[in-house]
Parts: sequence; C-alpha cells; structure tokens
Amino acid sequence: MKINLYTDGSAKGNPGKGGFGIVLIAGKHYKEISQGFRHTTNNRMELLAVIVGLEKLSKENSIVQVYSDSKYVVDAVEKKWVFNWEKKNYKGKKNSDLWKRFLIIFRKHKVSFTWIKGHAGHIENEKCDLLAVEASENKNLLVDQGYENTINPNSLF
Repeated sequence: MKINLYTDGSAKGNPGKGGFGIVLIAGKHYKEISQGFRHTTNNRMELLAVIVGLEKLSKENSIVQVYSDSKYVVDAVEKKWVFNWEKKNYKGKKNSDLWKRFLIIFRKHKVSFTWIKGHAGHIENEKCDLLAVEASENKNLLVDQGYENTINPNSLF
C-alpha cells in the first residue's frame, strides 16, 4: 500500500521558535503528528518533518510519496545533492546531523518526493502548516540539540 506523507516546517524569526507538522495517509488510515522547538530554523523543521514521518512507518520497504513545499529538502534529494554531501562527509554543510539521520531512514523505504507550492490551498499542506505553527506556539518546546549545540552563544546577543 502506498503511503502519502505530507510535511511542513515553520520557524518564527528563523532562527526562532519552530515546529513541524505531518499528515500521514495510507488507505483509510490518517494520522497527524507535530512537535515544537524553542530555537531552530525553518529548514531544520522542514527536514525533521520528513524524517519523523518516515520514522513513524512500522514496515520497512514501504512505498512512500512525500509532499513538501520545501525546495531545500526536495531538491537536495531529487537532485541528489545529499548523496554528494554524504560522500564529502557533509563538509561545510548545515544540518548534517539531520541529513545523516534522514539517509538512514530514507534507505529503509522506497521514497519519492513531490514539491508542492506552499500556501496555495493544498488541503494537507495547509493542515501541516497549521500543525507546525501551532506546535511552535506550545509552552513545552523541545530543545533542538543539533541546532542549539552548534550555534555560537555570542551570536544570540
């Protein structure tokens, strides 16, 4: 059975409070997932949404169609940039912690990507956007360790 994975990420201030939203649809099954973080970037949330969505799948070798409005994520995979970054050990690349995590789960499934225009009335994308924004506004936000542990503390002031 084909699984449709819709994703979106958000960050207010970029960097700032952020979140991701996911809608998973497989046949008659429908699941929404979201999470907020206290300090992160939009690109990290876009990528983390795809990662978490794929990690939630219970069976390996699933056929997954990812729909994302992130050119950063879609182009990195579809244009095979991430595989070149991996060969070069992500030298000079941002978000290497997430790209490494992505490739582990990506290789466990049959995944293809479709870029969709954001804020264009696509029902599932709009739902993901709403989930991401709402998650970023929650009181109990998680720490994005991969981001907060790599930024220069002096750049915050």
